[in-house]
Amino acid sequence: MLKIDAAITPSMLEDKLNTMFDLAAQKISGIEKSWDPSRGTPVFTIKGEYTSRGWTEWTQGFQFGCAILQFDATGESRFLDLGRDRTIKHMAPHISHMGVHDHGFNNVSTYGNLLRLMNEGKIDENQREREFYELAIKMTGAIQAARWTSAIDGLGYIYSFNGPHSLFADTIRTVRALTLSHQLGHVLMGEQDEKINLLKRGLQHAETTARYNVFYGTGRDIYDIRGRTAHETIFNVHNGTYRCTNTQQGYSPFSTWTRGLAWIFCGYPELIEYIEILDDDVFKDLMPDVYENKQSVINRFVEVTEAVADFYLHHCTTDGIVYWDTGAPGLSRMGDFQSRRSDPFNEFEPVDSSSAAICAQGFLRIGRYLMANGNKEKGERYFQAGLSIADTLLDEPYLSFDPNHQGLLLHSVYHRPNGWDYIPPDQKVPCGESCMWGDYHLMELAVYLQRLAQSGVYHKYYLGE
Repeated sequence: MLKIDAAITPSMLEDKLNTMFDLAAQKISGIEKSWDPSRGTPVFTIKGEYTSRGWTEWTQGFQFGCAILQFDATGESRFLDLGRDRTIKHMAPHISHMGVHDHGFNNVSTYGNLLRLMNEGKIDENQREREFYELAIKMTGAIQAARWTSAIDGLGYIYSFNGPHSLFADTIRTVRALTLSHQLGHVLMGEQDEKINLLKRGLQHAETTARYNVFYGTGRDIYDIRGRTAHETIFNVHNGTYRCTNTQQGYSPFSTWTRGLAWIFCGYPELIEYIEILDDDVFKDLMPDVYENKQSVINRFVEVTEAVADFYLHHCTTDGIVYWDTGAPGLSRMGDFQSRRSDPFNEFEPVDSSSAAICAQGFLRIGRYLMANGNKEKGERYFQAGLSIADTLLDEPYLSFDPNHQGLLLHSVYHRPNGWDYIPPDQKVPCGESCMWGDYHLMELAVYLQRLAQSGVYHKYYLGE
């Protein structure tokens, strides 16, 4: 269980953040010089060099998003030029991609970040450029929303690349594409000109995920532990009924793949922050059988977030890192691993630092919300947990200081069951490598913390306060 440092503050991490951004500049430039776009999208490293993996092209937005975040943090215009130019050149197919649930990963990380920076005044106002970014976001939200399966009780979900029967935990982090598209005034046009409300569709997906991909200790099945998450939920597409849990990248349907938990943990607090800025009237008759009003939506999302937050704290190591799956069989041979620091070089099971980087942001965001809304004690605990995890990630053995290694965040895992992750000759489990989403989310976490430390504009994906 995490040993929370109650005294640490964002400003105390500034030296580490500056070091990380210095390293990130080297890594981003190195990838840009060596990467051949004809090879596909960089996904994870092997022996310190980024390689591709043909499954879905879900990481290209992280590649160029890292450059945009580097400009955000440092003001170095060469990284803005790099991120903007590569977005324009390479990201259009991701906007119109009909076959994936990853629009929020690819396109909010690129077009969305560029639009955000223009709104914040960090990029000079340019009307045509603004319209370009806005159109990209409008389209990506609508196209993702079109991947829709209706479920019982008036719910439904954006289905994964596995097909209409499949709801992934991952997708809750990409619902922000729908909400941002909605905020720009867009709708999805359906059959016979039906105007489909993108906020409603996003909330339907969020509630379906909350009901079926998250457990609350209420006896739903014999493995129902509060805060446990299922990577995938399977539905009968003919009548919308729930059938079972499943997993693609985890160990089993009845254990928790920690990166699946991480996407849920990061996705819901962001949605809470967005919903807070909306008028109460927006929710009138939007989903009356599920949510009475705006506060009922927020309360539901807080319930989800607190459950997974507490589960994470119970299953992580004392320095805040989790192993790749809470049911991984080798963990039983590691003794009381939760009572000591993480060991990425152990003989039995790999850690997944990318899960920790994603979850750290979830802790910080839900912590701030609770502190500002009457639950100071719990909010401070979560917020300090996020800072404590960040403190671990921003140093060795997780931060990559090796100039010959292209990755920024070490000891990430992609697909353990498929054996895609590199195992060094002197090791027994994958370690020492990086992934594009891990690097991006460490940078996003760092930008978030930098702004808190410097009392800057609060980092958010949506428009306005």
